[in-house]
Amino acid sequence: MATAVSTEKLFANCKIESFIHMTTSNATEQSVKAGATDTTWKDLRDYEGFAVVAVQGVLGGTGLIKLSIYAATDDAASDALEIKTSGALLCNAIGDYAVLEVSAEDVMQIGRAAGLAFRYVTAYIDCQHDDDEVAVTYIRYGAKNAYTGLTATYIS
Repeated sequence: MATAVSTEKLFANCKIESFIHMTTSNATEQSVKAGATDTTWKDLRDYEGFAVVAVQGVLGGTGLIKLSIYAATDDAASDALEIKTSGALLCNAIGDYAVLEVSAEDVMQIGRAAGLAFRYVTAYIDCQHDDDEVAVTYIRYGAKNAYTGLTATYIS
């Protein structure tokens, strides 16, 4: 029997968003984009950390070969710096995935060491072939101000 009780724990304490990253060049690591154009830098100010899950969706070659988290002082990202990386990956089958996580404290410490006040984060992906497509989920967790609807239940 279905319940009429509406409980929201995870979605009220985390901001979870998903994107389809369409590789534009197999020659370089790229900032995750929603489709082919919109970059996905996210404000980490009100969260304890950031995690990313990348799942190989369309395979044009040997797929996802590196996943990284970058930080910057703003969403224009002119001062972007790699914070954490998976190193070499071999996601060579549809459904293969990689995960990576970083705390807001680590992001701030690395920024301070570089003389920067990092606040925005994103994932960077490197794929072996420019026809590879990767489903990417961002999780900003530990919301300082939890509230219902923090994660959208439906995007169209």
